[in-house]
Amino acid sequence: MSHHYLHFDVFTKTPLSGNQLAVFYEPPVWSEATMLAIAREMSFSETTFVYPPVSAGALAQVRIFTPGRELPMAGHPTIGTTFALAHRDRIQPGTRHITLDLGVGPTQVDLEWDAGVKTLQFAWMSQPRPAFGTIFDNRDEVARSLGLDAEALVEGLPIQVVSCGMPFVFVPVKSHHLVDRAVIDRASWMRASAKAAEAEYETFIFSVENAATTPVRLYSRMFAPGLGIAEDPGTGGASGPLGAYLVHHRVVSGKVCEFLSHQGVKMHRPCEISIRITSEGQEISRVQMGGTAFLAGTATLRV
Repeated sequence: MSHHYLHFDVFTKTPLSGNQLAVFYEPPVWSEATMLAIAREMSFSETTFVYPPVSAGALAQVRIFTPGRELPMAGHPTIGTTFALAHRDRIQPGTRHITLDLGVGPTQVDLEWDAGVKTLQFAWMSQPRPAFGTIFDNRDEVARSLGLDAEALVEGLPIQVVSCGMPFVFVPVKSHHLVDRAVIDRASWMRASAKAAEAEYETFIFSVENAATTPVRLYSRMFAPGLGIAEDPGTGGASGPLGAYLVHHRVVSGKVCEFLSHQGVKMHRPCEISIRITSEGQEISRVQMGGTAFLAGTATLRV
């Protein structure tokens, strides 16, 4: 049978850029094995499958698959699927908020429309509050696993696991030139992770390009060979914890801190990912990540 899907480029307004996403908006009840096989066939970072909601008040359940496995949450699939639902008239124009059922539970997405309140322009995904995990003390070994010298790392900022629903290891380096120079050696990275008594988490390397602007300018890359993704053009699931990391470690401060992360540039798939971190006193109270999406195509797949 033929099954329809939408192809979106996420975190961009420009065709043939951003992070690609396939959205199966009316799938049958497929097994996990079939959805995983379809994600491998698509060969994008993620593919989503939209099902009826499982919690009261939610618009839909969204299941997210990489070519390697199902994820409990992810940013670019959530943003792209929201735009797909708007395109399919599943969201009434002018709606301010929707809730999607993800693996981490009901997830709020805030919507911004054009002046005519007809076309969705931007979506903000709320993510769980951050959990700050292991700090890697073997900094030299981590740097070598990324093809860098230890001098490339930012002094005073840790290499640390942070999660807003999914854990990533954050590696701060001194410039975007050094970010672009990084090449992950998976075997070396796995050894470095084991030495820190951690699993092979996805690796997020970044630089702060300008901390004095609003939003703060960031430059980033993400490697996830364990998910079947050599490099991801735009990682919304890591962007919320990235902003939380920078607020937590006092790189920036304020009740509301805003960031713009440029990712995917090295891959020739540039993405712009917005991040907003709200704090109450010393505690982070809300994590949001947002972006736009461009409908690149419509297609069918025979399964």
